[in-house]
Amino acid sequence: MKPSRVAEVMGELLETKWPMFLWGAPGVGKSSIVRAIAEDKGLPLIDVRASLLDPTDLRGIPTVENGQAVWCPPSFLPGSDQPEGLLFFDELNAAPTLVQASLYQLTLDRRVGEYQLPDGWRIIAAGNRAEDASVTFRMPAALSNRFVHLDFEVDFDDWKAWAVSNGVYHRVTAFLGTRRELLLNMDGADKAFPTPRSWEILSDAAHRLGVSADAIDVFIGIVGEGAAMEFLGFCDSAITEEKIQVILDDPSNAELPKKLGDQYALISYLCALATDKQVRNAAGKLLNRLSPELGVLLARDMLHANPAFAREKGYLEFVAAHRELLV
Repeated sequence: MKPSRVAEVMGELLETKWPMFLWGAPGVGKSSIVRAIAEDKGLPLIDVRASLLDPTDLRGIPTVENGQAVWCPPSFLPGSDQPEGLLFFDELNAAPTLVQASLYQLTLDRRVGEYQLPDGWRIIAAGNRAEDASVTFRMPAALSNRFVHLDFEVDFDDWKAWAVSNGVYHRVTAFLGTRRELLLNMDGADKAFPTPRSWEILSDAAHRLGVSADAIDVFIGIVGEGAAMEFLGFCDSAITEEKIQVILDDPSNAELPKKLGDQYALISYLCALATDKQVRNAAGKLLNRLSPELGVLLARDMLHANPAFAREKGYLEFVAAHRELLV
């Protein structure tokens, strides 16, 4: 299921007592979506890397009180003074089988040894799939059967909605709009390959280094040679920022690009500057000059980037003329 559906389902299932397991390829945003849900719900999050645990870590170590052995639970488990929150075991199936076995009692009975998980805490786990060339151990059936399993699939539209709200370099979003299959591509994965996470890293690098040929060795080290070369080729042939500025200066009359890739680049550039009043005003005027389909794309992306766009006169006119496309 796509990320927006995962977030919706997980938000509802938190109202039950059942643990959830989120499956997906590396770098697709599994951990990020759990953090986002915790933030949205206003819940504390304890993030435990299961792959770093020893089998005895959950139960704790023994001490002697009044001649009897008493187990002292680890400090990372929530205490009774923390009434609710999310306990997140990331990379669970990368943990050895004995570590996974130590989770049996905690996930179902909400206790391990003498420790009791507070009633308001929910357990979430995540892991990579064996087919994605990740280090994994087979999850014992007894543990697997204790979870609600959710498959996390990469979805470009969901990723782009996140990207335009989080300052991803506009040429990255424009390029992936024309090559959606490169958002995640693990064919021949070696040191570097395209994932949503690696494109975010490339975005940060592009903000600092620009997109000239001088940066190609860095980009190859982030998304791999094939994707990096395609991205740089797209940037070399795409509409320049100078031409985009001409359009912003006269959005009602300036000549608009004909190539689809340039149109995506224009839309991505506008969204990257959506906090600027002049840019929002120009985008409102451009809505009614683009094809209705691209107008819808621009309208939605601008709203994701800055909800204030909904007050622009051009947007209101576009909605009145194309309401059926925006439903």
